[in-house]
Order: sequence, then structure tokens, then C-alpha cells
Amino acid sequence: MERSHKTGKSAPILVVEDAEPLTPLAEKILSPEELEALFDPDANGTAASDFGTSRFVEPEPAAAEPVKPPVAPAAGRKLGPTGRPWPDLPEPPPVYKHGPATVMAMCNQKGGVGKTTTTINLGAGLAELGRKVLLVDFDPQGSLSVGLGVNPHTLEHSIYDLLLSKDTGIDEVIGATKVPNLDILPSNIDLSAAEVQLVSEVAREQTLLRVLEKVKDRYDVILIDCAPSLGLLTINALTAADKVIMPLECEFFALRGIALLHDTIAKVQDRLNARLEILGILGTMYDPRTLHCREVLERVVQAFGEQVFHTVIRRTVKFPETTVAGEPITTYAPTSPGAEAYRMLAREVLARCHVG
Repeated sequence: MERSHKTGKSAPILVVEDAEPLTPLAEKILSPEELEALFDPDANGTAASDFGTSRFVEPEPAAAEPVKPPVAPAAGRKLGPTGRPWPDLPEPPPVYKHGPATVMAMCNQKGGVGKTTTTINLGAGLAELGRKVLLVDFDPQGSLSVGLGVNPHTLEHSIYDLLLSKDTGIDEVIGATKVPNLDILPSNIDLSAAEVQLVSEVAREQTLLRVLEKVKDRYDVILIDCAPSLGLLTINALTAADKVIMPLECEFFALRGIALLHDTIAKVQDRLNARLEILGILGTMYDPRTLHCREVLERVVQAFGEQVFHTVIRRTVKFPETTVAGEPITTYAPTSPGAEAYRMLAREVLARCHVG
């Protein structure tokens, strides 16, 4: 098979039968371009030649590769962003009596992965389902308090007083939010001193546990927003918790810290809190348009399997706006994809830990 130097495509093969050689006169009359066009099948589709009878032999087309049919999701269910079929989440049953609470710690030693955003909006989603929820701001930065419209600089009492003072009652510190069924234990920069002052205390790892035991019968869920570290405050939160939720930004450096966090949780389970369980890993700040985000989420699912929540929180500008507004996304933008994602997460959390 020959290739045309004009088009680069495979050209039909010209077979000339009974052709006589060109005479010297013909070579003088016809220019090189005319000679080429004479035998070029692409010129007019056929070659008009007086020097013999010509026919064209078309090359056989290459065999096409068989097309593989697409793989259908199991049981006809559509696939979620984690590459697994969406589960059939049951409708959460109504609550007729509150308590005792299931305590969940929102934990990841890396900062900026969505712990505070998830604590606020998951709490609001659970409150919409009729659960009475207490949010515990256990980060000296006080971001959870700010995100719900509390000014940490004007607080008369904070969780710091509950940890280190016997003169402060918990009802003096708990505050209501704009969302029904959602309360908050606020925090401010004073909490940073607690980590140093608790070192000399007896059973210092159980200080937060003793505080929360007084109000567990009032709530269905208590969510603790941990500081971005694995220090004494985070150990207190893990000791007081029944479950751990690990928000994970879909980014490589955040992925590296999950293994270290697993080791810390294993030590707490072994030495301080045998009932502690990992409820799930939550993918946050997910952007399906980037290959990196998709690869990180795929690796997390491969490594941890069913520990990864089916719900994935996508990156959106609405979340920074809710911080300025001082309210959850479920009330600020109730029909947005971010609000729907956290409502779905609330149902998935209830299904996993059977909070009634």
C-alpha cells in the first residue's frame, strides 16, 4: 500500500494493464505535474489514460476492535463519587425522647480539611431530622463559635472554665443558636492555656469526658470540633467520644496524615477508651473536574473501603459565605448542593451509628 504525499492517507493501488511506455514526445508535451495527475486517482476519481486500460484495487479496511459494553451499577443503582453504588438509606425514625447522646469527635491533625464546616453543617442536618444536638468548640481558634455567630472575644464563660474551674456550671456556658435543636459550647483563645495547665491534673485525659457526662441525657448527638493537632486537647476529645469522623481534603498531603491519625486512635482505644470506633472518613473540598482529586478519593476508597462515607462534600463558594453570615448552609442556602450533601451525610451518619 502506498501513501499519498499530499494527504498522508493510504491511497488505492493503481494497476495498469497492457500499458506501453511513454514516448519521448509524450514526456516533452506533458509536464511532471500533468504526468503525476495522469496516474493520481485522487485527481478525478479515475485516471483517463490512452496508454493502457487501468483499474483500481481498493485496500481492505482494517478490522475494527470490538466495543466493550459499559459496566452497569449493581442492582441498577447509580454510582456515587466514590465509585460505589449509592446505598438505600432508611428514613430516620422520629424521636420521642432525647438522650443518651452519642458523642462524635471530628478529628484530623491537619488543618483546613473541613472539620469546623462539617461539625456545623452536620449538626444542623441532624437537627433538621429532629435530633437535639450539642456542638462543642474544642479548638482555641474558636472557629466553630464564629461560624455560628458567637463573638469569642466577648464571652463571659467558655469551655475553658468548665475544664479548670469547679465554680462554673455547664448551663452558664451552653448557648442556643439560630437553628432549633442546636446548642453550642463556645471556645476562645483561653483554651490554648488549658493544654499546659491540664498536665499536672490527675486523669487529665478524661477532663472533657467528666464535663459532657453532665449533659449527655439532654441530647441525642454531641459533636466535638477538635483542634488541628494530636495534643492533649485532641486526646481528651477522643477519650470522651464514642465515634470518630475524619474529614479528609481530597489532596495528597491530607491523605498522608490519615495513617498517623489511625495510630493515635489505636493507642486511645488500647489505653483510654475501648469503646471508641471510627465511624467513617469523609471526603471534603472535592472537585470532580481535577484528576488529582479523583485519584486521591480513589486511593482512599481502595485503602479503607467501607470506612469511607458515600457522601462527598464538594468545593463551593457558599461555605465561606456561611461563615460570614454566622449560620449553617442548610439555612443560608437550603437548596444548594452543599446543603443537600450535608443532609445526606446526616442520614448516613444515623444509619451507621443507629442513633435513634
